Amino acid sequence: MFYSGISDEAGKSIEAQIAAHQELGWEHLELRLVNGTNFTMVSDELFEEVVEKVGAAGMKVSCFGSAIANWARPITCDANIDVEDLARAIPRMQRLGTQFIRVMSYPNDPKHPIDEPAWRDEAVKRMKTLAKMAEDGGITLCHENCSGWGGLSADNSNILLGEVNSPALKVVFDTGNPVTYGQDAWDYYQTVFNDIVYVHIKDAKKTEGEELYTYCGEGDGYVPEIVADLLAKGYDGGFSIEPHLAAVIHTGQGAASEKALHDSYVEYGRRFMKIVEGAKAHSA
Repeated sequence: MFYSGISDEAGKSIEAQIAAHQELGWEHLELRLVNGTNFTMVSDELFEEVVEKVGAAGMKVSCFGSAIANWARPITCDANIDVEDLARAIPRMQRLGTQFIRVMSYPNDPKHPIDEPAWRDEAVKRMKTLAKMAEDGGITLCHENCSGWGGLSADNSNILLGEVNSPALKVVFDTGNPVTYGQDAWDYYQTVFNDIVYVHIKDAKKTEGEELYTYCGEGDGYVPEIVADLLAKGYDGGFSIEPHLAAVIHTGQGAASEKALHDSYVEYGRRFMKIVEGAKAHSA
């Protein structure tokens, strides 16, 4: 197994993101935003700069945290947006030797909602197109249990993967998302376990209304239990932290300072490593 993290939660610049991972002693990072722009959409010039700096640091990119089918792209949006996004991402992933790209499965349109069967059918149709592109490009779409039809429940996630029926569509399980979506994290994990190839580490407490994110292991995401179970079952993939403490990207909540971002991220990473060490010691 290896450690990684959604690195823009440590800082906006690639230099800040690399520095936090180096401080943790990690060799991987998950790229989502660089200088505030999603990595699938940065300019060619910035992409080349990132490639050079990541390589010079002796690091690898474990995953692209794309915006494909995410909370900002409802099922009524132009499907070509995601096709073009993925077409731009694939050669960049190939260049960096990155296997995984995070995707979601289209939320319903809050202003002009469509009925559930149509929502499901369109989400499956669009994901089939994207999965075929991923197959052809030799990369893997990692569907996150988050915003979208497939994230409504663990059963929906399994239905989505079953109907798309592609080796290029798997699951990135986020430990914190079930809590904030009113689901049970342990039950969700157990239901989608067979398709998990990558894991996001987030934690939160159950509250009415406001989302309350916590350090890993302090919330209701069953983080220690899920990590221990994964390792006991032979999971050898990546654990990628997404603290949501100093900043929450999708809500627009910014950090008080770059130092606050860095410090909370590194502390989160250290705490997570202790959880992994504890799980390994318990199973030894």
